[in-house]
Amino acid sequence: KVSKQTIQYHYQRLPAKNRQKDIQGTNMISPTAERIIKDKIAKPLVANNQQTCNKKATRTNKENNELVATLRREVADLKSQRDKQLTTKDQQIEHLTKLIDQQQQLQLTTVEENRELKAHAQKTSGLLETSEPFQKRQNSTSEEDVYKNKSNKNWWHFW
Repeated sequence: KVSKQTIQYHYQRLPAKNRQKDIQGTNMISPTAERIIKDKIAKPLVANNQQTCNKKATRTNKENNELVATLRREVADLKSQRDKQLTTKDQQIEHLTKLIDQQQQLQLTTVEENRELKAHAQKTSGLLETSEPFQKRQNSTSEEDVYKNKSNKNWWHFW
């Protein structure tokens, strides 16, 4: 995966004892020269791969950092929403507690008024019971008066 020019460049930079030519004058690469060239080419490739990996890692780190920042913002927003909901719920609970307290006070007042009314009704009925013989006497007296008045007005009393 290396160009012919790159190999020629590194071959020309080899020490003279590692450079050989055949009968026609073509450059010959010995196994030693091949190893040296491969090592020289491999180092930049490894370095390039490392740089590429580092760039990718840096890019990945940046992406991860951005993702982490986004997630942190979302978590903060969710916490804020949760806190608002909890505050609203607390207020609703407090309001309902006040309403229940008011209802209980109203119910106690109503029960007390009912007791007072029952006591008053019992007193009133007691007074009525004690006044019944008196009313019967009055009623009987008035009946006698009516009878006497009637008897006086009968026709035979006129003789």
